[in-house]
Amino acid sequence: MSKNPPTLSITADYAQRVTDDLSANRSEQERVRTELARLQEELVRLEESEQVLTKMQEVLGTTPKQTAKKGKGSKTAAVPAARRSNGRGAAGKAGVATGRKASKKAASPKKPGEPTWLELATAHLTGQSEPKSAAEVSAALTEAHPERPVQVTVVRNALEQGVAQGLLVRSKQGRSVFYNPVLAVSAQSGS
Repeated sequence: MSKNPPTLSITADYAQRVTDDLSANRSEQERVRTELARLQEELVRLEESEQVLTKMQEVLGTTPKQTAKKGKGSKTAAVPAARRSNGRGAAGKAGVATGRKASKKAASPKKPGEPTWLELATAHLTGQSEPKSAAEVSAALTEAHPERPVQVTVVRNALEQGVAQGLLVRSKQGRSVFYNPVLAVSAQSGS
């Protein structure tokens, strides 16, 4: 009978540890659920804000052909629909995201033989008398080439590539950045 008391104390110790671990696990689950709910509410607010900003952009007439990438938005479909607080199902979101991706693939950015964005931007700037911002160049290229979807970030990258290659000169005025062809800058400084 001397073996029974140690076995009972070991069993009681394990039972207490399991109870403590279970309690810690449940409180951690509750903390994560609370954080998840907060993050989902924040995501909903951000999505609503994006919709408002997109509508404002459309009203101002500065909407690019393709809006900013929504790659991260499709990650919300990983949360089961039963846990979503806003009531939208994962299937509905996935269908919207699929439609968006299909439209991006349908428009090819450049066909063989077409000039690059750098060539188009440099040609546009060469005909200008004053420096232009990436947004201004993008708007002009959208107007001149409606068959090619133009994004301001792509044009900005092309302009920066032109600066790196020595074709363009970048100048800053406050927080704004303007671009000029090298020929126009040297002609202005020679006058």
